[in-house]
Amino acid sequence: MFRLNFIYKYLTNYFLGIAISILLSLLAVVLTVLTFSMIMPFLLLLFDKIQQVENTIPFSFTAEAIKNNFYYLISEIIRTKGKQNALLLLSLGAVSLYFLKNLFTYAAAYFLAPVRNGVLKKIRNDIYIKLLILPLSFYRYNKKGDIISRATNDVQELDESIMKPLQALFVQALTIVFYIATLFIINYKLTVFVLVLLPIGAFIISRVSKKLKKTASKLQSKQGYILSLIEESISGLRVIKGFNAIDFSNERFRKSNDGFTHIKNIIYRRTDLASPLSEFLGTIIVMIILLYGGSMILSKDSSLNAELFILYLMLFIMIINPAKNLTTAFYFIQKGKASIERIKFILDAEEVIEEKSNAIKIDAFTKSIHFKEVIFAYDIDKIVLNRINLEIEQGKSIAIVGPSGAGKSTLVDLIPRFYDCTEGELLIDGICIKDYAIEDIRKLCGIVSQDTILFNDTVYNNIAFGNENISREKVIEAAKIANADDFIMQMSDAYDTIIGDRGSLLSGGQRQRINIARAVLKNPPILILDEATSALDMESERLVQEALEKIMKGRTTIAIAHRLSTIYNMDEIIVLDKGKIVERGNHNNLIVQDGLYKKLHDMQSFK
Repeated sequence: MFRLNFIYKYLTNYFLGIAISILLSLLAVVLTVLTFSMIMPFLLLLFDKIQQVENTIPFSFTAEAIKNNFYYLISEIIRTKGKQNALLLLSLGAVSLYFLKNLFTYAAAYFLAPVRNGVLKKIRNDIYIKLLILPLSFYRYNKKGDIISRATNDVQELDESIMKPLQALFVQALTIVFYIATLFIINYKLTVFVLVLLPIGAFIISRVSKKLKKTASKLQSKQGYILSLIEESISGLRVIKGFNAIDFSNERFRKSNDGFTHIKNIIYRRTDLASPLSEFLGTIIVMIILLYGGSMILSKDSSLNAELFILYLMLFIMIINPAKNLTTAFYFIQKGKASIERIKFILDAEEVIEEKSNAIKIDAFTKSIHFKEVIFAYDIDKIVLNRINLEIEQGKSIAIVGPSGAGKSTLVDLIPRFYDCTEGELLIDGICIKDYAIEDIRKLCGIVSQDTILFNDTVYNNIAFGNENISREKVIEAAKIANADDFIMQMSDAYDTIIGDRGSLLSGGQRQRINIARAVLKNPPILILDEATSALDMESERLVQEALEKIMKGRTTIAIAHRLSTIYNMDEIIVLDKGKIVERGNHNNLIVQDGLYKKLHDMQSFK
């Protein structure tokens, strides 16, 4: 029916809890059967509808032996206690058995709750660490909202459509098996006849639920797209309002939401069909049993009498409800398979940036960074970097310039191994970067980018991000070097001020200086500046540039520059165009060459 390949590895630490839950469920089923098996003959004997039994017979697992000895026990209670007291004992016994049955049912669910939540916790943990490990290229081709949906909605759907139904499968399957075993003891011929009918009902139900998984997959994709629209709309609210696109955005969302609602209606209708369909099929089977069982009673040589047949019928009717629950669980599991596939899409995604098992440790940068015939392509037919040969010596400052799309950011992203080159080699201190431990390589690099990534936390925690047990004095010292201490001290709670989502409570220049303070605190030997001042006004740029000049001293610096005025004093300027190095030299040499660099310089001078 449903293979637990994906779930099984998450259940390995919970087998004891599952075993206890199954045992308690089994005890609850046994008590239910005992209650119903006891009441019918007790009442028949109590009201003299059948004769009392005087003697026991040797015990065996046959209907005759069990029936005789049970009737004898009841007869003895009636003879010794009287009918009034026997009825009282019957009532107390039934209440006690049902109390224990419900107690065991709750206890079974109690021990299974940590299993359900534990599995989901482990899956969420695995997804999150996988999202952190996956290369940046993964996020180029997958919408952020859809990824969030897979990590949240699909995991929750896993609980509702897999873990909860699996619990029902354990309990209801045990219930049905035990009931059928009891029915075999009462009359095996009638039970064999019933077992021939059950697969027919199961076949009809499976045909109805066949398309549920495919429909559920569409639903989850639609939900991911809706999350993407919401996330993009919030991020781009200034543009939406500025271009009077509220109606356009609203209409786009409404259409997507209509499609989502339509698919959800289909799923609800199919899953809601499970219970009435199984109940209707169960009723048909009960009617067939009445006809077949009634004919058996009317035949002279049948071992099945009226009271046994009534008990048989009561127990079979008790199977209908577990069968309904089992059918509903099956429907939900079909629906949940879609969520498993969406979760596995993340968990099975290829980790392109892999670390070797025998990776070399490195804690210092002493010689050079060497790009050797480096080729990089996001897609096979789209080369971004084409045969780059470049050596950056330790302590030197290098600027990378060129038009948009030249490959500047991609070139520097190869150094901390955000990507790996498609061909060629990137060497650090003469050893291929792929031979080093990834964490060690990234410890060597400090990055200040145009996109200032800050978190909805305090100023202090944003500067100290990634540094555990760092002293407050060092954080303040880093902020002073980054020209950030003055404006931080003017904030309501100084270094303990919450700065909002992505630092929204700060100006662009303030955000960038906190970003620089974070890099200062890391104290990296290699500093990567990715257009760190391009989005700032003149005053902010001056303050940020001063901060950058302070931290560049004594470090190897690779700076992507949009404003060429910030790189005049660099040791060397590399000019990229269409993925190739077309010019290189210092500012004065490149002006004399009268090439692409001079053209870019003149354009900015003209402005």
